[in-house]
Amino acid sequence: MAKELPPCGVYRTVRQVGGVEANRFVYFHNHGNPGPGLYFPERWDANRAVFSQNGQTVPDDFDPAWIHALPAEGFYRVVRPFHCCEKKCTEFQTEALVQLGYNGNGKAIVFAPELSGGVIRVPERGTVVDEDQLKNLVQLKLAEVEQKHDLSLPRGMIVH
Repeated sequence: MAKELPPCGVYRTVRQVGGVEANRFVYFHNHGNPGPGLYFPERWDANRAVFSQNGQTVPDDFDPAWIHALPAEGFYRVVRPFHCCEKKCTEFQTEALVQLGYNGNGKAIVFAPELSGGVIRVPERGTVVDEDQLKNLVQLKLAEVEQKHDLSLPRGMIVH
């Protein structure tokens, strides 16, 4: 591999890479074992891809131009209003909180969280958005903690 490898992150293949066809959503790991490779989503959890632990190494003649870097999955703020596509099916307003995810073909999907009963809920269905509209989003820094299944009750609560 003569060319410098791109950073680890989410990508869409723009042409065939080894046995991986074009237009696949992948995680590129530049220091994988046994070597740099492409990792595929096994499933989606809370609108985010969960990638396989095992990837497929890229061929020796791999060119970083064969994969296209995508913005990270996560929560974003809309900084300029925009429509999903030329048809203008859905409009996203300035200052809105959204979640960015992708489908298996690396197409961007924007999910619009809703406030209900004091809890922010993110729907499982979103809107496919043209990639050039992602420039209207700024990623938010949001602390992430591992979900614990704690069955203890809040202090002071008595159950009979």
